[in-house]
Amino acid sequence: MNAPVDVSFFARAAKPLTSYRPYWAKRFGTAPFLPMSRAEMEKLGWDSCDIILVTGDAYVDHPSFGMAVIGRTLEAQGFRVGIIAQPDWQSAEPFKVLGKPNLFWGVTAGNMDSMINRYTADRKIRSDDAYTPGDIGGKRPDRAAIVYSQRCREAYKDVPIILGGIEGSLRRIAHYDYWSDKVRRSIVVDAKCDLLLYGNAERALVEVAHRIAAREPVEKITDVRGTAFVRRPDDESGKGWFEIDSTTVDEPGRVEAHINPYMTTSEQAASQGSTCSKDDAPDSIATGANETGATGQKDPKLADPNPAIQPMLFVANPALKARLKVPPRDKSVIRLPSYEQVKSDPVLYAHANRVLHLETNPGNARCLVQAHGEGVTARDVWINPPPIPLTTAEMDYVFDLHYARSPHPSYADENGSHDGATKIPAWEMIRFSVNIMRGCFGGCTFCSITEHEGRIIQSRSEDSIIQEIEDIRDKVKGFTGTISDLGGPTANMYRLGCKSPEIEAACRKPSCVYPGICSNLGTNHDPLIKIYRRGRALKGIKKILIGSGLRYDLAVKSPEYVKELVQHHVGGYLKIAPEHTEQGPLTKMMKPGIGSYDKFKQMFEKFSEEAGKKQFLIPYFIAAHPGTSDEDMMNLAIWLKKNGFRADQVQTFYPSPMATATAMYHSGRNPLTRVRREMRDTAEESVDIVRGEKRRRLHKAFLRYHDPNNWPLLREALKAMGRADLIGNGKHHLIPTFQPLTDGGYQSARRKNSTPVGQRVQQPQATGAAGKATASKPGQPQKGRILTQHTGLPPRVTGSAKPSARKAR
Repeated sequence: MNAPVDVSFFARAAKPLTSYRPYWAKRFGTAPFLPMSRAEMEKLGWDSCDIILVTGDAYVDHPSFGMAVIGRTLEAQGFRVGIIAQPDWQSAEPFKVLGKPNLFWGVTAGNMDSMINRYTADRKIRSDDAYTPGDIGGKRPDRAAIVYSQRCREAYKDVPIILGGIEGSLRRIAHYDYWSDKVRRSIVVDAKCDLLLYGNAERALVEVAHRIAAREPVEKITDVRGTAFVRRPDDESGKGWFEIDSTTVDEPGRVEAHINPYMTTSEQAASQGSTCSKDDAPDSIATGANETGATGQKDPKLADPNPAIQPMLFVANPALKARLKVPPRDKSVIRLPSYEQVKSDPVLYAHANRVLHLETNPGNARCLVQAHGEGVTARDVWINPPPIPLTTAEMDYVFDLHYARSPHPSYADENGSHDGATKIPAWEMIRFSVNIMRGCFGGCTFCSITEHEGRIIQSRSEDSIIQEIEDIRDKVKGFTGTISDLGGPTANMYRLGCKSPEIEAACRKPSCVYPGICSNLGTNHDPLIKIYRRGRALKGIKKILIGSGLRYDLAVKSPEYVKELVQHHVGGYLKIAPEHTEQGPLTKMMKPGIGSYDKFKQMFEKFSEEAGKKQFLIPYFIAAHPGTSDEDMMNLAIWLKKNGFRADQVQTFYPSPMATATAMYHSGRNPLTRVRREMRDTAEESVDIVRGEKRRRLHKAFLRYHDPNNWPLLREALKAMGRADLIGNGKHHLIPTFQPLTDGGYQSARRKNSTPVGQRVQQPQATGAAGKATASKPGQPQKGRILTQHTGLPPRVTGSAKPSARKAR
């Protein structure tokens, strides 16, 4: 069995959320919805708000939306919390709608990074926004966290600004910005916020709120974990720290041996295999003629004048060893290369990224500091260690708060419904789902979950999860008996963790499952199996589906779990993410080999057959990831055709701020290994970077080898690669020699973003392994076709009253 979450090292290291004395405004009670207008405030009897939250998302009072969680948590502490959702940022007036906050502003760009929300991986503008009523794009500005902070400062200059959310978390140090193709400053500097809270911020925010409420100046709050702030180099509060200089990767040169003062210059040269005489033949030294004569006897002239005299040796004083102590970690700070250095030196950028990721374990992380500016503008961005993870009791406390579980009434249509023209797609997706845990120890380099939520799994109790399922059944309008998901960042890491709390607190590995599953990691899925069985046994619950991505290399460790999942909780298809088949890109992604996928596939098919069900795996693949060569993509395409897969949509690598893969993309170095100034010519240190529109299109085309629009590009590439043998009209060929009439267009999964040219050619029906057309029910995937990376999954039953009317996303 795994060690219970509550007995871990971290459970004993932080003040519980429930231990604070409630703020005096607790007497106003709980609001049905956090107010978004003066009229709502007056109805609640409020004359002002203590805290006003500004967000780039529509306000949905559900525990899957960050602002709702933060707002309800602060409300439970006794504060009066208002929300300004998706304000017009053209002036400061919309930020004054609720008046002046008594304590501080809480600012976030929303559940998604505003740039990723607005732009595709090819930097094209999206026309939709899943977090906006009606799925309308353009309701938030680019770099929303910075813009909102500036408007808040303009509205009420003397009110502190506390910045949070994933956009702030991923930009806490100088970072590569894919959209402008340059390194930008820390968002703490650009947003001019007083404090940045990164990661899941309940613990830090509750402490900061109570300290500000106690009239402590925000500039004095510099000791809270999970926070970042600006500090001037001459600030007295920064004194007394042990600074570790990590601003360079330069290594010392070769250390020369101590010179023997009793040897002549010629003797010293001879001892090093050289000579001081121009007339001496080089080979005379190599043969040892410097010490022996023609007769083979040692020349007394070349012997040491006094053999008893030896070079002086220096050794450590044993008496001082006991007094040599390593500086305490809680008073140590690592100085990263400055913003100016990483901006101009990609090698130092990769080094800074590596150091940052090594200092992410709450049990042993040290403070980080990075200089920004020079001279009178010089200031340091201080980053405190990550927050202590929430215990199971605290997770229950946060998720059991009073959530309305629906969008704010102001978004309702003329019929008072949220299912029509004003529907919020992101809410529709999680409307009947339950979040059971946080965190991920997978460490995938292209993913930002670890940088935001951490590697320590934070799990809710079984009773809390079951209670939420019952609340959905009894209280949520439109529920038809199907829970769309029991999961989180991953489907099957619930209550998994290190077997030893001491090892967990000391570990600095970037992943618990790469290159193999750590021997200290508990992989017992029994608690998850128990929840599945208890949940589906509830009266009124017809089916519980698992919609979160499955970590299949962990699942195969528990055949009983795979059987339970496949036979009872798969709604026709199951999402898994091998991402690639070749070792080159997989090692840069920190993903397991394709053999793990094959093993899981065998178990999946076996248990599906036993249950008499026809079910499908939906594998995800990434194109153009750092470390991927053209040959790797060609081999992946061959694998796809061999296995009968036709990917309708593919995900191109998207360099998100602070991700390890993004550091590879920008620097050409591999931060998973030691970063060196002089890179060794090894597969570990060298990274093949896929840049330029043409090469990125080629990698996408390999994944969509069956699309006639891609055949001309693929033919050209295969000939250049010397693989013209893959061009032909046989089953063993990748693409044919003929070219049908096509429109050259591309249909995006986000249909509003597609720009088809003319009338598209009718695509043939998918064919199975036997070559026969396979039919599928509406909303079910066809055999041999895959849709990837959340962009084109077919509709499935989520418990909504009208599944047939739901738009495929």
